Amino acid sequence: MTTIADVQAGNLPRREDMPRVPFGPHTVSRLILGANPINAGSHLSVFVNHQMRRYFTPENLTALLHRCEELGVNTWQSGGGNLAQWQDHCAAGGQMQFISLAAPNPNDPDEPRRLAQAGVLGIAHHGELTDVLFKQGRLGEVREFCKTLRDTAADGTSAVQVGVSTHMPDVVATIEEQGWDVDFFMTCVYERHRSREELQRLLGAVPIPVPEVYLESDPARMCDAIRQTSKTCLAFKMRAAGRLCETPQAIEAAFEFVLTHIKPTDAVIVGIYPEYSDQVAENAALTIKYGR
Repeated sequence: MTTIADVQAGNLPRREDMPRVPFGPHTVSRLILGANPINAGSHLSVFVNHQMRRYFTPENLTALLHRCEELGVNTWQSGGGNLAQWQDHCAAGGQMQFISLAAPNPNDPDEPRRLAQAGVLGIAHHGELTDVLFKQGRLGEVREFCKTLRDTAADGTSAVQVGVSTHMPDVVATIEEQGWDVDFFMTCVYERHRSREELQRLLGAVPIPVPEVYLESDPARMCDAIRQTSKTCLAFKMRAAGRLCETPQAIEAAFEFVLTHIKPTDAVIVGIYPEYSDQVAENAALTIKYGR
């Protein structure tokens, strides 16, 4: 099977080999394009953010979307801020599908309806807010938002899947125990926003920087939670927001672990920054190798 070294030598994965999984009535590639690099959110440094912002011109974004489609990646996960770019891509003949994040916004209460009417496959409550509300004992507010999403989807757009994004296995477990009416989870494999107090308890010290701390024991915890739910899970940030991208071996190990520890019906969301290598092909090769 093709590896990163094979891709760098010019041996590319085949579009038809990209595994696909059901997503409600839809079908998505098991490798889904993430949005953080596109939106200059590196989770590494301000400098890297600037580099990403510089690189992702409209032309380079279009090239990335086309490259994804060439290699069988048929879905882009982002937020409403990229809706117009996705629509422009489709209007120009692109076939990329879209899964969106959303959150209650008094300044834009119509966003869920606008997303649904635009034809997105699914809408998930934003994970940053999910986890804040969970820690505050207010997870019920997320459930109410999901009910709103379900009502919106039922209003002539019944194919829209309703989901919750989170960085915490306990959130998935709680929602399952309470029997929420949701279709999917977006699940970060690193619980990267622990408080100073939590880090002090776990590590006996507070690393720098806070809150971007990634613990190597986290992926196994989230993968356990993923396997305990029958709902589709879209696992993300499996390379620890670039921290596991220093060598081809580290990248491959991250893909191997997650793809072999989640359900066969789950997918992975991966941010791609293709300025220096054909990351679409590299990631596609690893998804095919470990996810078929």
